[in-house]
Parts: sequence; structure tokens; C-alpha cells
Amino acid sequence: MKNLPVYKHPASYAREHDELAAYRASNQTNAACKEAIEAAIRDHYRDNRLDTAAVDQVVQQFGYDRAFHILAITVCQADWDRRYSPDNRAWANAMSIPANPDAWGTDRNCYLAVSSHPGLVDLFLSQTRKAYAQEQQKTSVRDMLKKLPETTSPKISAKSKSPER
Repeated sequence: MKNLPVYKHPASYAREHDELAAYRASNQTNAACKEAIEAAIRDHYRDNRLDTAAVDQVVQQFGYDRAFHILAITVCQADWDRRYSPDNRAWANAMSIPANPDAWGTDRNCYLAVSSHPGLVDLFLSQTRKAYAQEQQKTSVRDMLKKLPETTSPKISAKSKSPER
């Protein structure tokens, strides 16, 4: 499920562009990710603490992109709820999740919103964002270390050496 890309357009766009199969597959995986987030919070919340293993459990199965998509939908669907931190609310609003209305005008995204306690979802989102930032930092350091030997080791050719007297 981690390799299936997140379809970020509404159903009307998918219908117009003959991409309903991709939309449906992504939507089913989104629903599974929502349920996995709820299960991870339920399984890893003990003694007023959410273990970071909850994030690992979801990210290993669905990846950061899909988890962030579901979490952004959750925060945006509850724009009235102030239990989400201002930082997480600003992050979610910046994700620009398009409305996905059905035939009756209901936004289909409401079915993908995580129904766990908003305080725990906010904590889960903060931990996920922190884990993602650490992962990106590790990747950038790893990339720099790969390039480091090429740039720091000067190559001296036999022609550039001056003869000793």
C-alpha cells in the first residue's frame, strides 16, 4: 500500500479524466490508512503518553505522503476544533486538500477524517511531522556524505608535481 500514489484530485476530476480506477484504489487505501491511524493511537496510548511506535506502525505500512494526506484532511474537516495546535492547523491548511463533494453536496473527505480524540490526533500529527523531519535530515546528511569524498580529496596528477631539487 506504501507504493500506491495518493490521488489528490476529487472524484469529479477523476471521472472527467477517465481516472476513476486510480481514484477508487487510492480512496480505499486512504480509508485503510485512516483505520490504521486510529488503531495505532488506540494501541500505543498508555499512561497519558503516545508511544512513537504508533507513527512507525502507520508510516511503514502507508508512507508519509498518505499519512500526511489523511491527517491534513482530519485537521481541515475540524476547522472549528481548537484542540489542534496552531502550528498543525497552519500546516494542514497549507496542504490544500480540495473539496470532494458527492451528489448530495457532502464532502467525501469527511469519511477519511480520523475519529480518535483530537488531542491524540494532534499529538500523532506532531510526532509524524517530527519523524519526517528527522528522516529528511538523515537523508540529506547521507547524501552529503556520499558526495564528500569526491569534493574533499584532491586529485594530484603526476604532471602537477614539481620535481624536487
